[in-house]
Amino acid sequence: MEEQKSRAGKLFGLLVRGGLFLIFIRFGGGLFGVLLHWLFDSLLVASALSLFFAAVVASMFVVRTFERGRLEDIGMAWGGDSMRHLWVGVLLGAGAGLLVMLGPVAARMASIVPATEPANAFTPGKFILVSVILLFGAVGEEMMFRGYAFQILLREYGPWWVIAPFGCLFALAHLDNPGMNWLAAVNTGLWGVLLGYAFFRSGDLWLPIGLHFGWNWALPMFGVNLSGFTMGLTGYTLRWSGGTFWSGGAYGVEAGLPATAAVIGVGVLIWKLRLERQPAPLLEQS
Repeated sequence: MEEQKSRAGKLFGLLVRGGLFLIFIRFGGGLFGVLLHWLFDSLLVASALSLFFAAVVASMFVVRTFERGRLEDIGMAWGGDSMRHLWVGVLLGAGAGLLVMLGPVAARMASIVPATEPANAFTPGKFILVSVILLFGAVGEEMMFRGYAFQILLREYGPWWVIAPFGCLFALAHLDNPGMNWLAAVNTGLWGVLLGYAFFRSGDLWLPIGLHFGWNWALPMFGVNLSGFTMGLTGYTLRWSGGTFWSGGAYGVEAGLPATAAVIGVGVLIWKLRLERQPAPLLEQS
């Protein structure tokens, strides 16, 4: 009985700490968002940077307060293996994104055509700005969903009990996105599981950050909606002749069957790859 009470108390404490972390990011991100939107007058810039800044501040605070550690302890330490993990992730994520677009083109289910909307026209400045914003957004989301709260629960209960629920949280966080449907939610949840598994395999956040950024960066190359948002970069777009189960409709290819196959395929590659697992301080604490 005492042991059960002790376990329940420990779980309660972990949930409180993890919940405070997520709540801080949620409300802190809102405050940062208002300020950044006022400064830059851009919803895209404000959304990505507000999440990034809120995740950094929240992570520094909780790791220092509850773990007597540093920001690097959540898997942000940098070194040769971390850089390799980042690039492996970028290449896998971008490669998967290109395949789900170019595969249907090869199968004549879609074609690449010049974009007619002025907002999708290519300019070097926009290309660089959106790429940087997507990187900051990927870092912020990974720190939020695979950072402190994820890791302290992973430490106590292992991957089977933690990775899938956080994948569901990742999907729930996208439910308000334009064009969301059931397949988009399933695929987003699968991506959340994949990104959690990537952290578990690598021991750092750089592999999931690379996967997240590579995928998000590849899709706008051909004007494909990214999680319901349009941000064409190259002046070209994908015109589909197949149904919405392939194209994903208004949400983008993330709501299509090619994306389902892509996330499974990348998961198999992450499982098979030889990765030098990094020290994960939060996982190693008792």
